[in-house]
Amino acid sequence: MADPRPAISIVTEGELRSLAIQWKWRARKKDQMRFYLQYFLRVLVDSPIVFEAYEAIDAYSESIGRTMGKNDLWIAAAASAMNATLITTDKDFHHLQPEYIPAIDWIDPEPFKRLEGMP
Repeated sequence: MADPRPAISIVTEGELRSLAIQWKWRARKKDQMRFYLQYFLRVLVDSPIVFEAYEAIDAYSESIGRTMGKNDLWIAAAASAMNATLITTDKDFHHLQPEYIPAIDWIDPEPFKRLEGMP
């Protein structure tokens, strides 16, 4: 039976933790983030299926002239290996649908930036 929990790449978790520091989140907000993260299934990137997805996605992206950031490649490879919907606030993954990622849900970050007073 499939695990019904949402999944998160450890690369995405690392980026989120870094942003919390960069955006000067206070201890309470960081504690809340860590609390919610414990409910996610963490997708590790050190497995053959993720490596295969990484190499295919990187080669495909380069072949069409789309250079991806290395963290984005790992995130895409994890989603591809899990055959999962990728949820993102940027549009760096759209060229991978549906060949490598079955579905992509894009969230516009602008309304949230205004709420948080972020740059």
